[in-house]
Amino acid sequence: MSDQPNILLIMTDQQRFDSLGCYGFDAAYTPNLDQLAAEGVLFERCYVNNPICTPSRASLMTGKHLPGHGVYKLYDNLPADEVLFPEHLRQHGYDTALFGKLHVSSLHFEAEQRNPHDGFDTYEWCLEGCVRMDSPYHAYRQWLEQVDPEFCQRLMTEGRAVKHHPQALHFTHWAAQRTIDFIEGQDGSQPFFCMMSIFDPHNPYEDYPLEMLDLLDAAKIPEPMIAEGESENWPEAIRRESKHNYLGDFADLSPEDLRKMRVGYHASITFADQEIGRVLAALDAKGIADNTLVIFTSDHGDMLGDHELLVKGAFFFDANVRVPLLMRWPERGIQGGRRVTSLVQLHDLAATILDAAGMTEDARLRWMPEACSLLDVASGATERVRDYAVCCYRNSGISTTGYWDPPINATMFADERYKLNLFHDSSALAGELYDMHEDPQEFHNLWGKPDFSSVQAQMTHRLADWLGSQERHLGTRGGAQLPTPQQKIPNKLQ
Repeated sequence: MSDQPNILLIMTDQQRFDSLGCYGFDAAYTPNLDQLAAEGVLFERCYVNNPICTPSRASLMTGKHLPGHGVYKLYDNLPADEVLFPEHLRQHGYDTALFGKLHVSSLHFEAEQRNPHDGFDTYEWCLEGCVRMDSPYHAYRQWLEQVDPEFCQRLMTEGRAVKHHPQALHFTHWAAQRTIDFIEGQDGSQPFFCMMSIFDPHNPYEDYPLEMLDLLDAAKIPEPMIAEGESENWPEAIRRESKHNYLGDFADLSPEDLRKMRVGYHASITFADQEIGRVLAALDAKGIADNTLVIFTSDHGDMLGDHELLVKGAFFFDANVRVPLLMRWPERGIQGGRRVTSLVQLHDLAATILDAAGMTEDARLRWMPEACSLLDVASGATERVRDYAVCCYRNSGISTTGYWDPPINATMFADERYKLNLFHDSSALAGELYDMHEDPQEFHNLWGKPDFSSVQAQMTHRLADWLGSQERHLGTRGGAQLPTPQQKIPNKLQ
């Protein structure tokens, strides 16, 4: 048996940090993920690199910020020379598998071809159960055609209009079962990396099995968190998001609409937790749980009506850019129930996984110079790996009519106490500044307040330094071809 650990990465889609019982959400019914947190480590402040699926996942899978991998928008494609970390794992002797969503390139690119260096030996792709079912890579459709062709045809015909999918036919159930099959098929001759990546709890919030309502205490789900008059101090870009988000105008939604959205969201998480529990039980049954690094996270959050905003977009409230992150690896000596309060970022997981697999720090830094392994933080050997977190929005998402026009470009810079959000497209500098210790709900924008002018200036300067530093990490994407001595052209003036 290999000394290298098995690695299981479980990823949801659009799940905010405060949606689990272990993060203090009283209405949650998430016993399996809560147990995972109790047996491992919970990271309280994990920030994503971008609040939109494609750029965020590209950062996770390459270990790079947006300037490093070149994916800025929802429909961007990952450059062909970018290498995902499973490729490195494969070179270190791992059997690698994907079951579900990848989305490091445009949905329509991945529906027609694979990313050249994705690194997966087993590649069972599906971005969303009822989307691009014509794709030759749509593994969920291929499975569904075998187990229930009638339901498969209904999904192909009606799409998202099909509500409350049966548990045994649900995309999340399929991804969990294929992950279990993969685990059970391991013979121990080599370590494995498996990525189970599901679409729940992403909108439209209505495909969850109805039985989940019997488990979820929906009466405890709070109403959206809104402070009267807070939008008066927002940059114009956020007001545009509130009115023209791709789900529509927030003002057009009734309290009943918002309630239905929030209940559906948490019912989907309840179902995801149930299926994740089956996967974790498979590790126990196989006798390999102790030497399996299990990581649970998501790609970004969902506003769910908080601050009069929907889903995700050009704003940096914690509900949008802060995600759950749980990690368990008993043989590494990670103490159960540990909580890490220092800052980490989603792209750090690439370095963490490669560190666990045995890749040296020098080798990791050559591929992902800004990603930090979290293993020592998880075990308590060190308290922090970074002093700040950065999240970039580069006209990344869409409105009701497509990409924003005029564009919206903004950057978040957060340290242990303050969060600065700078919007780059205004003729007059526009931004937000929040004291996350005194105002964790982000109701009171301190931007432009005289008492906080020095903090604003310091944070802006640090952000400018970071933006400038990105060029130091970038190489020539097309490579270079220098002249031979015979090809050199004389330039010296005669």
